[in-house]
Amino acid sequence: MNRREAVERITMLVGGSLSAPLMAGIMGEKLNFGPSILVSDAQETLLADVADTIIPTTSTPGAKAAGAEKFILRVIKDCYPLAEQKTFFTGLEKIDALSKEIYSKGFSALDAVQKTEIIKKTTISDKPFFLQVKGLTVTGYFTSEIGATQALDYLPTPGRFDGDWPMPKGQKGWALYLSNASNP
Repeated sequence: MNRREAVERITMLVGGSLSAPLMAGIMGEKLNFGPSILVSDAQETLLADVADTIIPTTSTPGAKAAGAEKFILRVIKDCYPLAEQKTFFTGLEKIDALSKEIYSKGFSALDAVQKTEIIKKTTISDKPFFLQVKGLTVTGYFTSEIGATQALDYLPTPGRFDGDWPMPKGQKGWALYLSNASNP
């Protein structure tokens, strides 16, 4: 099974909840052949910090260590039209503006608790943006080498199938073997 087949099967299992641009991004395809927003280093850093707040480092590396922001930027640039790119980066700017309004400093300068509070407020004030950035973060993380091998139980060649196997307490979920699954 190649990466495309695996993603298609996963999508069918989760009821088609992955958007077309996200599916294209996972498969390394390009849907946007028009202009794209130029992303500054500050925007990339902000995005990395937002992603790392969504999936922080715990006993496994977080989204920043996995390079989820690079995946997100590639998907936004290659798979979303310019208007949707602008909407995404406006949502990102709102996070930074909210942190400046509440804590008098940018999101990246906040401590972990303050970042979490800003993200919680964003889930209410700009739910569509939050759901989009969360979906992109989770997908970017779990399709990265770090996410697939350290956060999930990675078994490139699974053993026999046992459909009635009791999962031990504390056992991680299983990662699918996807060739070339690491982020670009």
